[in-house]
Amino acid sequence: MKNKIVLFLLTCCSAMQAQTLPVYLDATKGIEARVEDALSRMTLAEKIDVIHAQSKFSSAGVKRLGMPDFWTDDGPHGVRPDVLWDEWEQAGQTNDSCVAFPALTCLAATWNPDCAKAYGHALGEEALYRGKGMILGPGVNIYRTPLGGRNFEYMGEDPYLTSRMVVPYVQGLQSCGVASCVKHYCLNNDEEYRHQVNVIVSDRALHEIYLPGFEAAVKEGKAWGIMGAYNLYKDEHNCHNQYTLNKILKHDWRFDGVVVSDWGGTHDLDQAVRNGLDMEFGTWTDGLTMGATNAYDQYYLSKQYQKAITEGKYTTDELDEKVRRVLRLFFRTTMNRQRPYGFLCSESHYEVAQKVAAEGIVLLQNEGNVLPIKPEGKKILVVGENAIKMMTVGGGSSSLKAQHEISPLQGLQMRLKASPQPSPVGEGVLPLKGDGGSIDYARGYVGDTSGNYNGVTTGQNLNDDRSAEELIAEAVEKAKKADYVIIFGGLNKSDYQDCEGHDRKTMDLPYGQDKLVAALAAACKKTIFVNISGNAVSMPWRKQVPAIVQAWYLGSEAGISLADVLLGNTNPSGHLPFTWHESLDQVGAHSFGPAAFPGTWREGGKIIDEEYKEDIFVGYRWTDKQKLKPAFAFGHGLSYTTFRISNFHVTSQTTANGNMTFVVDITNTGKLEGSDVVQLYITDVKSSVSRPVKELKAFKKVRLKPGETKTITLHTDRRALSFWDETIGDWKAEPGDFVAHIGDASNRLACKMKFTLTEE
Repeated sequence: MKNKIVLFLLTCCSAMQAQTLPVYLDATKGIEARVEDALSRMTLAEKIDVIHAQSKFSSAGVKRLGMPDFWTDDGPHGVRPDVLWDEWEQAGQTNDSCVAFPALTCLAATWNPDCAKAYGHALGEEALYRGKGMILGPGVNIYRTPLGGRNFEYMGEDPYLTSRMVVPYVQGLQSCGVASCVKHYCLNNDEEYRHQVNVIVSDRALHEIYLPGFEAAVKEGKAWGIMGAYNLYKDEHNCHNQYTLNKILKHDWRFDGVVVSDWGGTHDLDQAVRNGLDMEFGTWTDGLTMGATNAYDQYYLSKQYQKAITEGKYTTDELDEKVRRVLRLFFRTTMNRQRPYGFLCSESHYEVAQKVAAEGIVLLQNEGNVLPIKPEGKKILVVGENAIKMMTVGGGSSSLKAQHEISPLQGLQMRLKASPQPSPVGEGVLPLKGDGGSIDYARGYVGDTSGNYNGVTTGQNLNDDRSAEELIAEAVEKAKKADYVIIFGGLNKSDYQDCEGHDRKTMDLPYGQDKLVAALAAACKKTIFVNISGNAVSMPWRKQVPAIVQAWYLGSEAGISLADVLLGNTNPSGHLPFTWHESLDQVGAHSFGPAAFPGTWREGGKIIDEEYKEDIFVGYRWTDKQKLKPAFAFGHGLSYTTFRISNFHVTSQTTANGNMTFVVDITNTGKLEGSDVVQLYITDVKSSVSRPVKELKAFKKVRLKPGETKTITLHTDRRALSFWDETIGDWKAEPGDFVAHIGDASNRLACKMKFTLTEE
């Protein structure tokens, strides 16, 4: 009876409390009602406080109203370790290690939206456990040139592929009550002088190539945050740009979330007030343009904005609109009492990391079926710094403090159950023998031996004083005695490679790797080159090396995922998310001189104008137009089995609304279970404007057992047949004939058929 009385009293108290609960605290009310109620209770000072940073990665809540501070953190490949309040150095905590997920180029290479959703959800759980309300990612800028220093953080060259992969990522992340902040909006395709670059691009290229990923994230993914970019467009910085933010994002797309400045991307009070910026981060204490310490009250959207309002220079109309968006963010995240619990470094997260890595690895070349390796009784030589170098540390803001990272060499050792043997020199990586064969190692080349970023260190000592000639000679001597040579080369996350802040200076491999690869290929017929990078590299020795694998930055489970592919435990199914050009001569952005890339300085030397003269013809659109043959085409990816695509047809050959359903059979004609990506491209036969030869408009990844056939459907709509008409400022599909092509790479299209779009 006593328990029943207590329960009754608690119920009565809860009911009485609910009757007097402020609307903003009442979870039964809609978010908009709660926003307006909270806004009406806030003072001017409180409104100002929530729209700018108070530390490197946090902004103030409203303590008087019970709203906690809001914490962001870098992504998009894992939750960055916490840094000091006012410095970039890590805070030295012991509970901020994370699972490092594969870089977004790898995610895009899976061509699997289910992978993207699982990736976002796992990342969201880690962020939630760490107390973060927003992850600064994913990145959806377009791979315009293989020199882009930050391409590894993005999803390739094609706007449609990017759109289909970003939506589930955002949905998975936000299902955890953690906001996605999609970046960098927009036209942020260079790192060199990124604060000074003013992009000149046609409206058509803007809408057809560079905006669709952001548009899909907003309209379909319902992203709660967008990060402005450093660069300029129409002579206004993109963190406060009246055209991209006010008109396109907030008016045309009806974006109801917050626009966050990139760190140090705010430059002007009046533009920050009027041109769409909602939350300001990084100004003057961004660690890039050194300024005052703890200068958060000096931000544009801080005391000077408050003073300008009190002096009558601005009304509170613009301020209230910013605060509404911030409050909406609060009620979706930190003030959402229905948020689930987070998890850190769980088994399920490592499983996601490994699955994405395995599905994203691309088998580029496999002459003579050198792969998969048959290790029984064989001598395997592993060569290259990238076989042992940790890749989760470095690269800029996406640098992580991973709980663990399995290197490619370790992965092979683990899968072959190799055990350490006595070393003749007592140091370095040991020759290992296992049940399935023996593994030896040679350094081959020395690249970047450093291993720290903002105080996070790998703990590796990669120093080696031997000359390049000595290293190559050692590797070649060992290669002559090996049955297989696996070279782990490529790039790393050092400056001027795959790294924030600078673009690459050349497409060539660094550290003399070309000479090493050629020498090893001559010494061993079964040489395999594994390229670890987020960008394409030139391969002058490509025809001398039978097997080439693109491995990306694969995160915590890198070594396991790679070993499984090389040994045949996993059948590779990744497909390229960008065109792998033979050289820069094949790249549209590099075909018009410096005006198109990297741009030219204006008189006075403060702004660089960079004109995208290739227009809509980016990647495979350019190589198709120019009839060029790249090293590897967009969408290319091989398997250890074979597939046949047949019986391609459409449910209706004439349509007025453009909604089409294409049907096709795909059969596994080989002896192994595997997956292939069926890709649908559309050609407009006759158009009033110049259009690409073909464009990707649908795809589906299919897993098949040997001999199995599946019938799949691919859907398109009127937008898939449209171009951006600059005369009307909208999408336009012209009636007439179109051709649909289907295959598993942009240069491997097995079937095609014509259909007609009639007048609406």
